[in-house]
Amino acid sequence: MPTERITFAGHDGSQLAARLDLPEGPVLATALFAHCFTCSKDIPAARRIAARLAAMGIAVLRFDFTGLGHSGGEFANTTFTSNVDDLDAAATYLAGRDMAPALLIGHSLGGAAVLRARARIATVRAVVTIGAPADPGHVAHHFEDALPRIRAEGAAEVCLGGRPFRIGRQFVEDIAESALQPAIAELHAALLVLHAPRDETVSIDNAARIFMAAKHPKSFVTLDDADHLISRAQDAEYAADVIAAWVGRYVSLSPPAPPPGAPEGVVRVTEVSASGFLQDVQSGPDHHTQADEPLSYGGTNRGMSPYGFVSAGLGACTSMTIRMYAQRKEWPLTGINVDVCHDKVHAQDADTGASGKIDAFTRVITLEGPLSETQRAKLLEIADKCPVHRTLEGAARIVTRLTSGS
Repeated sequence: MPTERITFAGHDGSQLAARLDLPEGPVLATALFAHCFTCSKDIPAARRIAARLAAMGIAVLRFDFTGLGHSGGEFANTTFTSNVDDLDAAATYLAGRDMAPALLIGHSLGGAAVLRARARIATVRAVVTIGAPADPGHVAHHFEDALPRIRAEGAAEVCLGGRPFRIGRQFVEDIAESALQPAIAELHAALLVLHAPRDETVSIDNAARIFMAAKHPKSFVTLDDADHLISRAQDAEYAADVIAAWVGRYVSLSPPAPPPGAPEGVVRVTEVSASGFLQDVQSGPDHHTQADEPLSYGGTNRGMSPYGFVSAGLGACTSMTIRMYAQRKEWPLTGINVDVCHDKVHAQDADTGASGKIDAFTRVITLEGPLSETQRAKLLEIADKCPVHRTLEGAARIVTRLTSGS
């Protein structure tokens, strides 16, 4: 996944550090990601969600709010409103590159910020919140012991997530005065609410309040036992898959023209983790699945094996070829079932005249409907003419190139 490291001017002119995660091919749409309170653009959840969306053609800009991560400025001088202003600045930067965002994604307080920012970014068609509070003032519980000192002295240093942060009085006053309900009611965009019922940082009732305040179209999906930071890889991947499947209904994703010689486009396979065999498989901008190995082979069994995909291709192509022929002949074929088994057999057993072992695919076809024996025999003959069958029986040529890694 190509990633650009960029900077742009935030609400007060400070340079904000950002990463723009890009698809390998054409950009079909752009998303803007807002991170959680005192987090950064590089938290695992943001990285994994950005990677998944980029795989389906959606560029994702994730940046550090003023005073956080690698961005300039003083965090003590920021407010919830300034975070919204930073989001507006990020959208302006993207628009300047002809990549105006169609999708806003916000995690925790970032989710509250994207709900407020939507009204200022006219190109947005869809908004996603992940573990977001229904009231920005909710974050004050992180430092409630320091509130008297902040109000009395104007600012105070607090410990959040094991790190020191200086919180100003203006931040406390701003979150107390920022009501989200009117902004949610007038969102004028599709809304997806993602929240974990066991979230101990932002309780699930916040998701209910956001959802009830919004007008349709709106959706709610539970993240089950995920933690607030979506720190487990499988939870982030699930959230990313849900977003990727949902957003296509509300954001136009025109598929790119296929490269020469590949009329069905490109299938991209990306390793999910170096510690196992799980692979992310993306076919063009619309179709996604996973490949894996069984537990007995060291995998996690979360997807079909590579040979399972080969067998599936043969079975699917066989069924499609039979159906096309039956339709053309107007024969009474009411259903097709193709069972495919793959094995390694001795070449002499397959009567090939070769030595050693070869791949053998056993195909059992069931044809339903009042077909004559002659029609059934013809359809069985047609099965052998399916393109994948011919590819497997022929001598395919594989051309491999190596690109420069990053």
